[in-house]
Amino acid sequence: MTATSAYNLNAHSVDKPSHGKPTNKYAGMTGAQIFHEMMREHDVDTMFGYPGGAILPVFDAIHDSEHFKFVLSRHEQGASHMAEGYARTTGKPGVVLVTSGPGATNTVTGMQDALMDGTPMIVFAGQVATGAIGTDAFQEADMTGITRPCTKWNTLVKRVEDIPRAINTAFLVATSGRPGPVFVDLPKDVTAATLKGECFDEPFTPGFHVRELGTSTEIERAAEMINNAKKPVFYVGQGCVNSGASDLLRQAVDKANIPVTTTLQALGAFDERDPRSLHMLGMHGSAYANWAMRDADVIIAVGARFDDRITGNPKVFARTARAAEAAGTGGFIHFEIAPENINKTVPVTIPVEGDAKKNLELLLPLLKHADREEWFADIAKWKAEVPFRYKDDEREFHLKPQAVVEELYNQTRGEAIVTTGVGQHQMWAAQFYQYTTPKRWFTSGGLGTMGYGVPASIGGQLGEMIEAEKQGRDPLPVINIDGDGSFTMTCIEMTTAAQYGIPAKTILLNNDFQGMVKQWQDLFYEERYSHTEMHNPDFCKLIEAMHCKAFRCTKKEELAEVMALFLAHEGPAVLECLVEKHEHVYPMMPAGKTVDDMVLGDFD
Repeated sequence: MTATSAYNLNAHSVDKPSHGKPTNKYAGMTGAQIFHEMMREHDVDTMFGYPGGAILPVFDAIHDSEHFKFVLSRHEQGASHMAEGYARTTGKPGVVLVTSGPGATNTVTGMQDALMDGTPMIVFAGQVATGAIGTDAFQEADMTGITRPCTKWNTLVKRVEDIPRAINTAFLVATSGRPGPVFVDLPKDVTAATLKGECFDEPFTPGFHVRELGTSTEIERAAEMINNAKKPVFYVGQGCVNSGASDLLRQAVDKANIPVTTTLQALGAFDERDPRSLHMLGMHGSAYANWAMRDADVIIAVGARFDDRITGNPKVFARTARAAEAAGTGGFIHFEIAPENINKTVPVTIPVEGDAKKNLELLLPLLKHADREEWFADIAKWKAEVPFRYKDDEREFHLKPQAVVEELYNQTRGEAIVTTGVGQHQMWAAQFYQYTTPKRWFTSGGLGTMGYGVPASIGGQLGEMIEAEKQGRDPLPVINIDGDGSFTMTCIEMTTAAQYGIPAKTILLNNDFQGMVKQWQDLFYEERYSHTEMHNPDFCKLIEAMHCKAFRCTKKEELAEVMALFLAHEGPAVLECLVEKHEHVYPMMPAGKTVDDMVLGDFD
């Protein structure tokens, strides 16, 4: 979402005293006590953050609260990514509580990350007293100005009586439509003040409307186009996961017999072991997924936004579907809840605005079965010719990073939640671990935030433990697959995992380089490694100093044994694997190019 989005409400304030019916249930409470009470009302069981002077009234009010757990991060950016991981496992908004100035600005990366990837998150931050706003007071920052473009909604609360409405609005906006982050600025004198009378607590969202259903005409036209298609493809994004539409997607695939490709963020929305799965598409997606999108006469996008990593050069993207559109025999169908994402990059033939699950429910009865033998024969041929692959390495040292990911998959049997940082390791984790179930893969997609993986795994593991306890089952392990560049940005958060006994784990693929940047330097800059070589610490000693268990593997023959020990450890742990530094991620579609320009790699 952007500042011009229909879902961005930052132009609207909440201090409208005449809106809704008044309530006196918070009378006699301080603003901080109201905050605590409303967290309970919204069933908040976990918060992440870091205290400071401007937010101390709130921290004092939540001291020893019986209603939720507070997790003290080592950096506010870490808290925001923990909240994202928690939100991805639980489906509830991650809640962050920080102080003013740098405490608040340190959460901006997490908010922008959540905005681009559709993750519900609410950041509450302290602010200097209202009388000092605008005076450049100590630790003052214009956070409503700073966060306006990276949130769905933000507000500066100027009176204690406005706190209930601000909080209720925050939860509504963060979770409605396409989920995303909101920011609430709380001046210290407002949270310290006592509410003496009535207040208004109904959310105030003028102009905020979420359309959930497409029209019957749109659905019928979409079904007709799909039923007449010779080479259709389902192109599935995280909106399918967020709406809980994965089961309906499978039913639609079964009924209409259509192959499926997913974006990086939607891994697991469709079982990758299914022969109709094309796996991930895009810059480092499978060659067969990209070729299928090129040759498809009908593309059915479900909760995806046609971003640049998918389309390459949008002018020639999916040229067969565009030609079919011109001939009246095919084209593009787009199921999408955020209207600003429709026709933003790729003009579509049939837009269907609304919730993916509800619209697939309407579509499903209208679909007809088709054999599509020729289409699946083409796909089978491509899969056989260019699978995800790498050259095995028989040398004593320098493990192949892909082999490490495969070993993790084999030992966990696919029953783990995987987080990542950003870089080569992220792509190998996407390619060589098979995802069969939604909400088992958390990564930074749109923003590409290095350092996301460690804190996301901590928040994700905590959320998974909470959900497992509610459901009466054992929690799944949450394992972060990271590179040394990403890991060093936020590895201090392993201390947080140790302090709270959260058994988050990281597999560190250490190649002593910023691997993805090095790959570009190899391919496009004549191997001029300008400031990409890493001079790393002794990671095992560093991890042990943070009260976590450290493992190291350098030899292929030791990988299975060390991996088993690592996975069996009951607390937080890191497995450092020394991997080949000159390995490249393939396939690779250069930025702005087309599928015909894909670099497939030399595996002969």
